[in-house]
Amino acid sequence: MTVEPLIPDVAPIAGAPALAQAPAGDAGFSAALDALGATLSRAEGAEDAFAAKRGSLQEAMYERARADVALAVAAAAAQHAAQAVQSVLNMQV
Repeated sequence: MTVEPLIPDVAPIAGAPALAQAPAGDAGFSAALDALGATLSRAEGAEDAFAAKRGSLQEAMYERARADVALAVAAAAAQHAAQAVQSVLNMQV
């Protein structure tokens, strides 16, 4: 599976974290989970800020959409990995 970063149609938001390449192997998997957790935390923070009238609805919706996409990609990658392992386990020796 090849994953390419999505490039938005609008200019990047000032202060937004830059995309980085994750290291390969176990460190890469750990880094991917940490990045997913950080994305979900940012979404929750933006929603909390909107609820406390410190943030905008647009920012909360944007962060939630980013988190939803990241979670969908992670779920698809996990499903592909599980299918690959299942294929290997079904091979006859």
